[in-house]
Amino acid sequence: MVSRTIAGFARLQKRESLRDSVGNALRAAIVSGAMRPGDVHSAPAIGNMLGVSPTPVREAMLDLVREGMVEALPNKGYRVTEISDADLDAIAAVRQLLEPPVVGETTPMIPAEDLPALRRLAEAIVEAVEREDLVGYIEADRVFHLSLLEHAHNPVLSTIVSDLRTRTRLLGLTPLLESGQLRASAAEHHELLDLIEARDGAAAEALMHRHIAHVRSEWAGPRSPDAAPAPSQVPDQRF
Repeated sequence: MVSRTIAGFARLQKRESLRDSVGNALRAAIVSGAMRPGDVHSAPAIGNMLGVSPTPVREAMLDLVREGMVEALPNKGYRVTEISDADLDAIAAVRQLLEPPVVGETTPMIPAEDLPALRRLAEAIVEAVEREDLVGYIEADRVFHLSLLEHAHNPVLSTIVSDLRTRTRLLGLTPLLESGQLRASAAEHHELLDLIEARDGAAAEALMHRHIAHVRSEWAGPRSPDAAPAPSQVPDQRF
């Protein structure tokens, strides 16, 4: 598949780094599902859609390659990274082994003075859902959970979990936003903080298990490979 017009793309204003602007637009398209796993896009075609030259597109794509969101294809362009159901199951299983026990163990040790910052992050997650900002949601969610894990003082753990979380953001979240499932997931962050403030490690660990299960069953639920994309996502015009 080659590049096509992508829903949500708008011609960029040259007020900030074009590399950053293009990168943010591409991340939003991947997270929303407008750029689907397996799609191949060329820098010139994307540059034409965004109203920029191919150079900042290539620079931004290199950032996304490092983040694991796209793969570079020599002489072809960039392919949105694909992830299988088996991969998703494996990632969820590893996260279940790592994150809930750490949250349970560190709940009594998280300083009270750190809780307001965590509460602001939890609220940022909810607010991102309310304004339908999927990229903002993913980023606030990432910072929230990695901030919790920092209290284990294990940088290897944080690095592993960060990598696993990056892989699970490769599937479009727009249907979950529209169904209300994303809103329910966002609210769980406040529930988790309530348990941490109460110093209830066992309950916090149990909630983390449920939260990760939601990530697998709702956020990244199996989708039929034959399912047709929404017409608004893939217009007939191709580049």
